[in-house]
Amino acid sequence: MAFIRSTLHLLWMLVTVVPWALVMLGASLRLRGVPLYWMAVRWLCWAVDGARVLLGIQVRVTGMEHLPQGTTSPAILLVKHQSTFETFLMPTLMPHPLAYVFKRELLFVPFFGWAMGRLDMIHIDRRQRAQAFNKVVEQGKRLLDQGIWIIMFPEGTRIPRGQQGVYKSGGTRLAVETGAPVVPIAVTSARCWPRKAFLKRPGVVDVSIGKPIPSQGRQPEELMREVEAWIEAEMRRLDPEAYSKTRTDAQVSPARP
Repeated sequence: MAFIRSTLHLLWMLVTVVPWALVMLGASLRLRGVPLYWMAVRWLCWAVDGARVLLGIQVRVTGMEHLPQGTTSPAILLVKHQSTFETFLMPTLMPHPLAYVFKRELLFVPFFGWAMGRLDMIHIDRRQRAQAFNKVVEQGKRLLDQGIWIIMFPEGTRIPRGQQGVYKSGGTRLAVETGAPVVPIAVTSARCWPRKAFLKRPGVVDVSIGKPIPSQGRQPEELMREVEAWIEAEMRRLDPEAYSKTRTDAQVSPARP
């Protein structure tokens, strides 16, 4: 059953992303900015709704009241990254447009990447580290001034369920540079949609939004340690089974010579 469900959802995404990407490309000839962004979010809603109907994946969100209020209130969202699901989900939940910081190679993904390239996002070349961060700061300031929130995955890549990646300080460096608060977010997506897995399972994905953490007067590394501590503690609260299994596996694994 899981194979059939997963196949149907993949087909659903394929048959909807191609025509909608073409619509986006056509609309981008006359639309820009926020209106085009909300057009893109419509397809993401279809992907999330498809996961609910076809895969049996429910979403439970807590902490929405913690999000900054006001049409131009800035925020930098720092999100736990376990699967593709949260990249689809976050724009459907947030009251502000989001700008992802992502590697430019994604722009070459047929249809999906082409449509993404028409949006006001921050795509970087990771080989040019200093220049890449300067671009993030320059574009980030402009987008935050427009009321667009920046979203980043501080671990940099999808992390298997029950594990912890290396938290990089790029997001908190941007926060310190711009004065925007950071909002830590824990997501248990791998419970249902494992990293790099075709088979998905029904269940509940918890999204927990923490209180904004001011960045003014802080050091990026110290601020990131606070973000990391909150996210990882919250992950263990939301998904204790995954982390207790990780600890058990570590205890029974033989030491390497």
